[in-house]
Amino acid sequence: MLKRIALYLRVSTTEQNVENQQRELEAVAERHGWNVVAIFSDAGISGSKGRDKRPGYDRLCRGVARREFDQVAAWSVDRLGRSLQELVAFLGELHAKSVDLYLHQQGIDTGTPAGKAMFQMMGVFAEFERAMIVERVKAGLARARSQGKRLGRRRVSGEVVDRIREQLTTGAGVLKTAKALGVGTGTVHRVKRSMTATAS
Repeated sequence: MLKRIALYLRVSTTEQNVENQQRELEAVAERHGWNVVAIFSDAGISGSKGRDKRPGYDRLCRGVARREFDQVAAWSVDRLGRSLQELVAFLGELHAKSVDLYLHQQGIDTGTPAGKAMFQMMGVFAEFERAMIVERVKAGLARARSQGKRLGRRRVSGEVVDRIREQLTTGAGVLKTAKALGVGTGTVHRVKRSMTATAS
């Protein structure tokens, strides 16, 4: 009987796509003689998001609970998630249903004791890497503040706001106004909203 495999694919940004991951994993399945019965994907969703924010991952978990496949295959451990707690909980769900996990980049198959131990180690490193990124961002922001740099949206002067209002009252559109005054469309939209609120 062929092993029933579910593929899980995920990319963090909308500029990326899951096709490369799918092609590689389908090739692996063919080499092993596995039968791919389901493909779940989450495009443009961070691995730090919970199950409720990742519909593909949620459907995968429900499929595991119903024992619809014998093994889950993913491109890499960080495709599944960034939180060690979530990864370990997911592994626990898989093993409770006797469903194995194959991770292509790490060459891990949790059907073996070594594979299970290695998976937990990779989860530790994925969480550590994320924590390091968060710390670097915080340090960068603190450094910028200490150097007196203004963070966030650049404020526009009252004079510019008045000129935006003038343009809008002549019937000029948001894009035209933004281009004419060298400001962002978001700024023009904010002024327009404040004008509408004042009028009402």
